[in-house]
Amino acid sequence: MIKQLFKQLSKTSLALILCSTVAAEPFVFTAIPDADETRLNARFSKVADYLEQQLGVEVNYIPVKSYAAAVSAFRNDQVQLAWFGGLTGVQARRLTPGSEAIAQGAEDPKFRSYFIAHHSTGLNNGEQLSEKIKGMSFSFGSKSSTSGRLMPEFYLQQQFQQTPEQLFSRVGFSGNHSRTIALVQSGSYQLGALNYQVWLKELAEGKIDLDKVSIIWTTPDYTDYQWTVRGDVDQRWGAGFKEKITKALLDMKDPALLNAFPRKAFIPASNADYQAIEDTARDIGLLD
Repeated sequence: MIKQLFKQLSKTSLALILCSTVAAEPFVFTAIPDADETRLNARFSKVADYLEQQLGVEVNYIPVKSYAAAVSAFRNDQVQLAWFGGLTGVQARRLTPGSEAIAQGAEDPKFRSYFIAHHSTGLNNGEQLSEKIKGMSFSFGSKSSTSGRLMPEFYLQQQFQQTPEQLFSRVGFSGNHSRTIALVQSGSYQLGALNYQVWLKELAEGKIDLDKVSIIWTTPDYTDYQWTVRGDVDQRWGAGFKEKITKALLDMKDPALLNAFPRKAFIPASNADYQAIEDTARDIGLLD
């Protein structure tokens, strides 16, 4: 009897230890640094608070310095959830078997890029890019950005049958969309390409001088940002945890949280939604 009681107590103690271990492990997420760091920290600290309330576990946001660092953090299990662009999501899932795209912004199935120009170029908005851009200086955003590099480069090559290095006198990578606007607005680069949402948000905030920089072309629609989660979260935080994360994202209704992305809502997403992005990246040599 005493022996059976001891065994039962041992099992109970073990269960309590395991529960304590699970509860003690924080759930961590990150996001690609597509805008200035101060804005990102303000945005995602509020998202962390929301997710913590919805999931019932400690949730932390950690910032990263580059798009590549976001992919590495996800691959190395430093984070279990990430707000990726189309290309970085593809890169992360290829490196992390079992990971899934689970939600995207309502705007993301029809995303687009803006090509912008400094006023000194004399270029105006048109149905296609002007031949006059040849020989000018041009800035992309991050090297791994979908809207700031992948799709703009794809359309440049499609129209001109030349690489950016062949087409322009100088090609740079600003690092993020806000920086691209700043570089073109200051005249450091004559041309640039970026995420249309960042343009609209910074225009609404009075950060863009339309006498110095303006849109000269808009790309066709493509699929972009998404939330991607690692495939082992159910084993670590309990059965159904992935579904809880998905539901929490899809149920996000607070305008202040959504406007920070900026998105009107989040909708379901799957890995298959990003096959065209993967194919495009492979076509222009950004993926093996």
